[in-house]
Amino acid sequence: MVLIMKKVICFQLAIVFFIIPIVSQAGINDTYDFSWLDPDKEVYVLQNRKFRKVNRAYMYIGGGKTTSGAFVDSNPIQFRGGFFLKEDLGFEVIYSKNLTGEESDAAEAVRNIGGGAGSRPFRRIVDNYYGGYLMWSPFYAKINTFNKILYFDWLLGVGAGKLKETNNKEEVIQGIDADSETEDHFAIMWETGFKFYMTKMFDIRTDITALHYKAEMVSGTETLYSNYDLTVSLGINF
Repeated sequence: MVLIMKKVICFQLAIVFFIIPIVSQAGINDTYDFSWLDPDKEVYVLQNRKFRKVNRAYMYIGGGKTTSGAFVDSNPIQFRGGFFLKEDLGFEVIYSKNLTGEESDAAEAVRNIGGGAGSRPFRRIVDNYYGGYLMWSPFYAKINTFNKILYFDWLLGVGAGKLKETNNKEEVIQGIDADSETEDHFAIMWETGFKFYMTKMFDIRTDITALHYKAEMVSGTETLYSNYDLTVSLGINF
Protein backbone atom coordinates (compact mmCIF):
# COMPACT_ATOMS: atom_id res chain seq x y z
CA MET A 1 0.00 0.00 0.00
CA VAL A 2 2.75 2.45 0.96
CA LEU A 3 4.54 1.61 -2.30
CA ILE A 4 1.39 2.29 -4.33
CA MET A 5 0.83 5.64 -2.61
CA LYS A 6 4.43 6.66 -3.22
CA LYS A 7 4.15 5.82 -6.92
CA VAL A 8 0.90 7.79 -7.34
CA ILE A 9 2.19 10.85 -5.47
CA CYS A 10 5.49 10.74 -7.37
CA PHE A 11 3.53 10.61 -10.63
CA GLN A 12 1.50 13.67 -9.65
CA LEU A 13 4.59 15.58 -8.60
CA ALA A 14 6.29 14.64 -11.86
CA ILE A 15 3.39 16.16 -13.80
CA VAL A 16 3.46 19.35 -11.74
CA PHE A 17 7.20 19.99 -11.77
CA PHE A 18 8.19 18.64 -15.19
CA ILE A 19 5.20 19.28 -17.45
CA ILE A 20 4.18 22.71 -16.13
CA PRO A 21 7.32 24.34 -17.66
CA ILE A 22 6.06 23.50 -21.20
CA VAL A 23 5.78 26.98 -22.63
CA SER A 24 4.50 28.94 -25.58
CA GLN A 25 6.66 30.92 -28.03
CA ALA A 26 6.65 34.09 -25.95
CA GLY A 27 8.78 37.14 -26.61
CA ILE A 28 11.95 37.91 -24.75
CA ASN A 29 10.16 40.53 -22.65
CA ASP A 30 7.68 37.93 -21.38
CA THR A 31 10.13 36.04 -19.23
CA TYR A 32 10.86 35.86 -15.55
CA ASP A 33 14.46 35.71 -14.45
CA PHE A 34 14.92 32.56 -12.34
CA SER A 35 18.59 33.22 -11.65
CA TRP A 36 18.26 31.65 -8.23
CA LEU A 37 17.29 28.41 -9.97
CA ASP A 38 19.61 28.46 -12.98
CA PRO A 39 21.72 31.55 -13.76
CA ASP A 40 22.03 30.56 -17.43
CA LYS A 41 18.35 30.00 -18.27
CA GLU A 42 14.97 31.69 -18.16
CA VAL A 43 11.42 30.35 -17.76
CA TYR A 44 8.67 31.71 -20.01
CA VAL A 45 5.49 33.07 -18.46
CA LEU A 46 2.64 30.59 -18.41
CA GLN A 47 -0.40 32.12 -20.10
CA ASN A 48 -3.43 33.20 -18.09
CA ARG A 49 -5.99 30.62 -17.03
CA LYS A 50 -8.45 29.66 -19.74
CA PHE A 51 -10.83 27.90 -17.31
CA ARG A 52 -11.68 29.64 -14.05
CA LYS A 53 -13.23 28.31 -10.83
CA VAL A 54 -14.02 31.48 -8.87
CA ASN A 55 -17.73 31.87 -8.00
CA ARG A 56 -18.55 28.56 -9.68
CA ALA A 57 -20.20 25.50 -8.16
CA TYR A 58 -19.50 21.95 -9.31
CA MET A 59 -20.63 18.34 -8.89
CA TYR A 60 -18.89 15.00 -9.53
CA ILE A 61 -19.79 11.35 -9.70
CA GLY A 62 -17.17 8.64 -10.03
CA GLY A 63 -15.70 5.44 -8.72
CA GLY A 64 -12.47 3.61 -8.16
CA LYS A 65 -10.55 1.30 -5.89
CA THR A 66 -9.71 1.14 -2.18
CA THR A 67 -5.98 0.51 -1.94
CA SER A 68 -5.60 0.13 1.84
CA GLY A 69 -5.97 -3.10 3.79
CA ALA A 70 -4.28 -6.28 2.59
CA PHE A 71 -7.36 -8.32 3.50
CA VAL A 72 -9.96 -6.03 1.87
CA ASP A 73 -11.22 -5.77 -1.70
CA SER A 74 -13.49 -2.72 -2.13
CA ASN A 75 -14.76 -0.52 -4.95
CA PRO A 76 -16.31 2.80 -3.86
CA ILE A 77 -18.63 5.14 -5.72
CA GLN A 78 -18.24 8.81 -4.81
CA PHE A 79 -20.37 11.95 -5.02
CA ARG A 80 -18.77 15.38 -4.62
CA GLY A 81 -19.95 18.95 -4.70
CA GLY A 82 -18.32 22.27 -3.95
CA PHE A 83 -17.85 25.95 -4.59
CA PHE A 84 -14.77 28.13 -5.09
CA LEU A 85 -14.86 31.51 -3.32
CA LYS A 86 -11.59 32.52 -4.98
CA GLU A 87 -9.64 31.09 -7.87
CA ASP A 88 -7.44 29.11 -5.48
CA LEU A 89 -9.68 28.67 -2.42
CA GLY A 90 -12.99 26.86 -1.95
CA PHE A 91 -14.86 24.15 -0.08
CA GLU A 92 -16.16 20.70 -0.96
CA VAL A 93 -18.39 17.99 0.50
CA ILE A 94 -18.10 14.28 -0.29
CA TYR A 95 -20.12 11.10 0.16
CA SER A 96 -18.62 7.71 -0.66
CA LYS A 97 -20.16 4.24 -0.52
CA ASN A 98 -18.54 0.89 -1.20
CA LEU A 99 -20.45 -1.01 -3.85
CA THR A 100 -18.38 -4.12 -3.19
CA GLY A 101 -16.71 -4.69 0.16
CA GLU A 102 -15.38 -8.16 0.81
CA GLU A 103 -12.35 -10.11 1.91
CA SER A 104 -9.52 -10.24 -0.62
CA ASP A 105 -7.75 -13.28 -2.02
CA ALA A 106 -5.00 -12.67 0.55
CA ALA A 107 -7.53 -13.09 3.37
CA GLU A 108 -8.80 -16.32 1.84
CA ALA A 109 -5.24 -17.59 1.59
CA VAL A 110 -4.69 -16.88 5.29
CA ARG A 111 -7.88 -18.72 6.13
CA ASN A 112 -6.68 -21.57 3.90
CA ILE A 113 -10.20 -22.34 2.70
CA GLY A 114 -8.90 -25.09 0.45
CA GLY A 115 -7.97 -27.19 3.45
CA GLY A 116 -5.24 -27.52 6.04
CA ALA A 117 -4.26 -25.25 8.89
CA GLY A 118 -5.17 -21.58 8.71
CA SER A 119 -6.01 -18.54 10.82
CA ARG A 120 -8.65 -15.82 10.94
CA PRO A 121 -7.44 -12.53 9.45
CA PHE A 122 -8.63 -9.33 11.11
CA ARG A 123 -10.02 -6.76 8.67
CA ARG A 124 -12.05 -3.56 8.65
CA ILE A 125 -14.16 -2.80 5.58
CA VAL A 126 -15.26 0.84 5.22
CA ASP A 127 -18.94 0.77 4.21
CA ASN A 128 -19.39 4.50 3.63
CA TYR A 129 -18.19 7.92 4.70
CA TYR A 130 -19.04 11.59 4.33
CA GLY A 131 -17.33 14.85 5.19
CA GLY A 132 -16.12 18.24 4.06
CA TYR A 133 -12.88 19.82 2.89
CA LEU A 134 -11.26 23.19 2.66
CA MET A 135 -9.92 23.17 -0.90
CA TRP A 136 -6.75 24.86 -2.16
CA SER A 137 -5.77 24.97 -5.83
CA PRO A 138 -2.32 26.60 -5.97
CA PHE A 139 -1.17 25.30 -9.37
CA TYR A 140 -2.58 25.12 -12.88
CA ALA A 141 -0.96 24.02 -16.11
CA LYS A 142 -1.48 23.01 -19.71
CA ILE A 143 -0.01 20.17 -21.73
CA ASN A 144 0.41 20.10 -25.50
CA THR A 145 -0.23 16.51 -26.61
CA PHE A 146 -0.59 15.65 -30.31
CA ASN A 147 -1.35 19.33 -31.05
CA LYS A 148 -4.14 19.29 -28.49
CA ILE A 149 -3.90 21.58 -25.45
CA LEU A 150 -4.95 19.90 -22.20
CA TYR A 151 -5.68 22.26 -19.27
CA PHE A 152 -5.72 21.09 -15.67
CA ASP A 153 -5.64 22.23 -12.04
CA TRP A 154 -3.94 20.55 -9.09
CA LEU A 155 -6.29 20.40 -6.08
CA LEU A 156 -5.45 19.87 -2.41
CA GLY A 157 -7.95 19.44 0.40
CA VAL A 158 -8.04 18.89 4.16
CA GLY A 159 -11.05 18.36 6.38
CA ALA A 160 -12.98 15.96 8.59
CA GLY A 161 -15.88 13.54 8.40
CA LYS A 162 -17.51 10.37 9.67
CA LEU A 163 -17.17 6.82 8.44
CA LYS A 164 -18.95 3.52 9.04
CA GLU A 165 -16.97 0.29 8.90
CA THR A 166 -17.62 -3.42 9.42
CA ASN A 167 -15.07 -5.64 11.15
CA ASN A 168 -14.72 -9.22 12.33
CA LYS A 169 -13.16 -8.53 15.73
CA GLU A 170 -15.42 -10.98 17.61
CA GLU A 171 -14.65 -13.75 15.14
CA VAL A 172 -10.92 -13.32 15.71
CA ILE A 173 -11.25 -13.02 19.50
CA GLN A 174 -13.51 -16.06 19.91
CA GLY A 175 -11.80 -18.14 17.24
CA ILE A 176 -15.15 -19.23 15.81
CA ASP A 177 -17.56 -17.91 13.19
CA ALA A 178 -19.33 -14.84 14.60
CA ASP A 179 -21.42 -11.95 13.33
CA SER A 180 -19.52 -8.92 12.07
CA GLU A 181 -19.66 -5.66 14.01
CA THR A 182 -20.42 -2.23 12.58
CA GLU A 183 -18.75 0.84 14.08
CA ASP A 184 -18.84 4.59 13.42
CA HIS A 185 -15.72 6.74 13.69
CA PHE A 186 -14.69 10.37 13.37
CA ALA A 187 -12.04 10.76 10.67
CA ILE A 188 -9.47 13.32 9.61
CA MET A 189 -9.57 13.56 5.81
CA TRP A 190 -7.25 14.86 3.12
CA GLU A 191 -7.05 14.54 -0.61
CA THR A 192 -5.10 15.49 -3.70
CA GLY A 193 -6.39 15.45 -7.23
CA PHE A 194 -6.10 16.68 -10.81
CA LYS A 195 -8.96 18.40 -12.63
CA PHE A 196 -8.64 17.94 -16.42
CA TYR A 197 -10.86 20.30 -18.43
CA MET A 198 -12.78 19.09 -21.48
CA THR A 199 -15.00 22.17 -21.84
CA LYS A 200 -16.00 25.05 -19.56
CA MET A 201 -18.85 22.89 -18.27
CA PHE A 202 -17.35 19.40 -18.14
CA ASP A 203 -14.12 17.95 -16.80
CA ILE A 204 -12.56 14.72 -15.61
CA ARG A 205 -10.93 14.48 -12.20
CA THR A 206 -8.59 11.95 -10.58
CA ASP A 207 -8.30 11.84 -6.78
CA ILE A 208 -6.57 10.21 -3.87
CA THR A 209 -8.90 10.41 -0.85
CA ALA A 210 -7.48 9.50 2.56
CA LEU A 211 -9.19 9.00 5.92
CA HIS A 212 -7.44 8.47 9.26
CA TYR A 213 -9.39 7.28 12.30
CA LYS A 214 -8.83 5.63 15.67
CA ALA A 215 -10.31 2.24 16.52
CA GLU A 216 -9.58 -0.71 18.78
CA MET A 217 -7.40 -3.60 17.72
CA VAL A 218 -8.24 -7.19 18.63
CA SER A 219 -6.18 -6.73 21.80
CA GLY A 220 -8.39 -3.84 22.88
CA THR A 221 -5.70 -1.22 22.38
CA GLU A 222 -6.72 1.80 20.35
CA THR A 223 -4.64 2.54 17.27
CA LEU A 224 -4.74 4.62 14.09
CA TYR A 225 -6.24 3.14 10.91
CA SER A 226 -6.16 4.57 7.40
CA ASN A 227 -8.33 4.20 4.31
CA TYR A 228 -7.17 5.29 0.83
CA ASP A 229 -9.39 5.51 -2.25
CA LEU A 230 -8.18 6.11 -5.81
CA THR A 231 -11.02 7.40 -8.00
CA VAL A 232 -11.85 8.88 -11.40
CA SER A 233 -14.88 11.17 -11.70
CA LEU A 234 -16.88 13.08 -14.30
CA GLY A 235 -17.70 16.64 -13.29
CA ILE A 236 -20.06 19.41 -14.29
CA ASN A 237 -19.39 23.08 -13.54
CA PHE A 238 -22.15 25.66 -13.06
